[in-house]
Amino acid sequence: SCPVCCDIFFCSTCIQRVWGNKTFKQCPVCRTTSSNDRPPVNLALKNLCESFQQERRQRSSSEGETVCRDHKEELKLFCLDDQQPVCVVCRDSRKHTNHRFCPVDEAVIDNKEKLKAALKPLQEKRRTFQNFKQSFNKTAEQIKIDAEHTEKQIKDEFKKLYQFLHDEKRSE
Repeated sequence: SCPVCCDIFFCSTCIQRVWGNKTFKQCPVCRTTSSNDRPPVNLALKNLCESFQQERRQRSSSEGETVCRDHKEELKLFCLDDQQPVCVVCRDSRKHTNHRFCPVDEAVIDNKEKLKAALKPLQEKRRTFQNFKQSFNKTAEQIKIDAEHTEKQIKDEFKKLYQFLHDEKRSE
C-alpha cells in the first residue's frame, strides 16, 4: 500500500504532493533519490509482479502436462512406439501413423510395475550402503574414543615422567 495515502501502492497524486517542486525526488519508502520525474522502481511491487508471473507460468506448465500442446486436447492415449502421451487428434496425425496406442491409465499401471521392478535392486543396494555407512560410522567413533584414551594415557605418562625428572632435579 502507498505509505502516503495507504491506498493500493503509489498513486500519482501522492507522489506529486510529496515531491512538490523538489529538485531531487525521494521515494517515501526507501528514500532512493531520482532526478527525473519518474519514481524509482518499487521493489515490493516488482517482487509481487515477478511472483505472480512465476505462479502463472507454473500453473500453465502443470496444465500443459494433461493437455496436448499442439491441439489443446486432453491426453487420453499413450503412444507405445514413442513412449509419450497423445491426444485423439495426434493419434490420427501423420506423426503417429501405424503406431500402437493404449489408454493412459493402462500405460501408467504398466510403467509403475516396470519402475517397481527396476527399483527393487536399487533399494537393496541402498540398504547395503546404509549398513556399510553405519558400520563405518561406528568404527570411526570407536577410533575416536581409542585415540582420546591413548592421548590421555600419553599425557598421564608425560606428567609422571615430568614429575619424576622434577623430583630428581630437586634431590640433586
